[in-house]
Amino acid sequence: MNGIYKKLTECLECVRKRTDFVPKAAVVLGSGLGDYAESIRVECEVPYGEIEGFPVSTVPGHAGKFIFGWIDSVPVVCMKGRVHYYEGYNISDVVLPVRLMGLLGAEILFLTNASGGVNAAFRPGDLMLIRDHIALFAPNPLIGPNIEALGTRFPDMSAVYDPGLQDVIRKAADENGISLREGVYVQLTGPSFESPGDIRALRTLGADAVGMSTVVEAIAARHMGMRVCGISCISNLAAGMTAEPLSHQEVQEAADKAAPAFQKLVTESVRAMA
Repeated sequence: MNGIYKKLTECLECVRKRTDFVPKAAVVLGSGLGDYAESIRVECEVPYGEIEGFPVSTVPGHAGKFIFGWIDSVPVVCMKGRVHYYEGYNISDVVLPVRLMGLLGAEILFLTNASGGVNAAFRPGDLMLIRDHIALFAPNPLIGPNIEALGTRFPDMSAVYDPGLQDVIRKAADENGISLREGVYVQLTGPSFESPGDIRALRTLGADAVGMSTVVEAIAARHMGMRVCGISCISNLAAGMTAEPLSHQEVQEAADKAAPAFQKLVTESVRAMA
């Protein structure tokens, strides 16, 4: 058996010893957005550290546990804190949690993150619907022997972010008076923030927001046939766009400020996706 798939199935068996809960949607909460989990009617919690072989979050603001429960009448699994490539994990470990949630039953993956605004029209605290991404700068999680049990060797990425789910999010934003930007997200490896030169290059490529996660997770999920959608919280304007230096504290503060609108948007969107 492929070593990556063997590890994945062992993690699946470990979680299934704790709960037989079957989610319909999976929600990944990014930097500073973990408090959203408090709005879920909890059925069961499984800390990452209690899953043998599972990668553990090391970043401030990432609690590191699965929360199984309900958003209204929709069964969900919430990933409170993610792992990142810059933490030193293999890319297969970075996407293991998303693959695991898919094997647990999730058909929809709702990705969130805190990102830097590359688009000059954006402001800290804005929420951006991810319409597409640029995957040129992060290792592709599908490199290596294909895991046929998960998906095809050459998966199509023409519409990574499901158009129907995008419409659901747009409608939820409109009905709840939530301002929603739209754009293209690019993932770099981190952990250093980008230079002004990086940002000028990314803007030329068509990026609207930049971060250190999400794209590899979306690719792995689409490989499995999951429907994917995503929202970025614009936590700051990227390097060179203001005179201020960048810090992780700034990221968390902006995410906290945007939390009420974010929580409302995720809740109403997931409810409508059921």
